[in-house]
Amino acid sequence: MIDGGPAGPVRSRTIVGLAAPRFAPQTPSPVAPVQILLTNDDGVFAPGLRALRKELMRLGDVTVIAPALEQSGVGHSITLLNPLVVKEVDDEDGSTLGWMVEGSPADSVKLAICELMPRPPDLIVSGINAGANAGINVLYSGTVAAAIEGAFFKITSIAVSLELAEHFDYPHAAKHAAKVIERILANAPPAGSLFNVNLPAHARGEPKGVRIVPMGIGRHGEGFQRRQDPRGRTYYWMTYTPPFHLDGPETDVTGLCEGYITVTPLHFDLTRHDLIAEVGRWDWGR
Repeated sequence: MIDGGPAGPVRSRTIVGLAAPRFAPQTPSPVAPVQILLTNDDGVFAPGLRALRKELMRLGDVTVIAPALEQSGVGHSITLLNPLVVKEVDDEDGSTLGWMVEGSPADSVKLAICELMPRPPDLIVSGINAGANAGINVLYSGTVAAAIEGAFFKITSIAVSLELAEHFDYPHAAKHAAKVIERILANAPPAGSLFNVNLPAHARGEPKGVRIVPMGIGRHGEGFQRRQDPRGRTYYWMTYTPPFHLDGPETDVTGLCEGYITVTPLHFDLTRHDLIAEVGRWDWGR
C-alpha cells in the first residue's frame, strides 16, 4: 500500500492474466475505426515502433508521426527557434509509413494534432522505447513526454517502454503491449488520461501479469566515468546500471524487477495542492 495523499491510501493492484477480448464497438452499428497516432523518441525507423505499429493496426487506423532521429533523454523539449522540417516516409513494402519530423517527440505530437492529421486521434501511443522509463527516468523521457503532450490535448495517451537488455524482442513485447492497450481502451478512461507502461525484458521470461503501481522516486545505478580524450582533456561519460532486483515499496521499478508488466497512471500537474493553503499563510511582505 502506498500513501495516496489527501485522498487517502492507494493500493497497487495486480492483474494476473493477460488474455483479453479484442477492443471493439459494443453495438453492431458501423462506427469509424479508432484513429491512433503512433510516435516515439527513438526515431521513425526504430524497430520498436515498427513492431508496435503492426499490433496496433489490429485495433484501428494507425498514423506514424515521429522524430527523424533518436531523441532519448530530451524530456519535454520543444523547438522554438528553428523550423520543423517534415517528410513523408515509406514502409519496407513501399506503402506510406507516415511522417518524420526533424524535432522532438513533443514537436511530433503537436504537429500531428495541429497540422498533419485530418482530425485529432482518438488515442496516442508512444513507443516501444528501447529501455524502461520507470522511476525518476519518467521525468527525462522523450517517450513519456510525447504521451504527456497528447494528454495536454485531452487525448488518452500511453507511453510504452521495454526494459533494457542485451537483445530486445520487440515483436513479443508489442503483443503484450497491445493487450494492455486494449484493456485500457475497453475501460473507456476519461479523455486526456495518461498511462506509462513498462514491459520486463524477455530474458526474465514471460511476464507474470500486470501490476498497477506508482512511479518510483528512488535513485539507483547512476554515475559517471572519468576519462581523457587524445588531447588530454578530461571528460565524463554518464553511466547507468538498471537494477535486476530491488527491495522496497512496490513501484514501477520493483514491479519490473519481479517480472511484471507495470502500468502507472500519470498526471502532468506538478502542483503540491496539499501545500497551497500552508504556503499561502506565510508572511510574503506587503
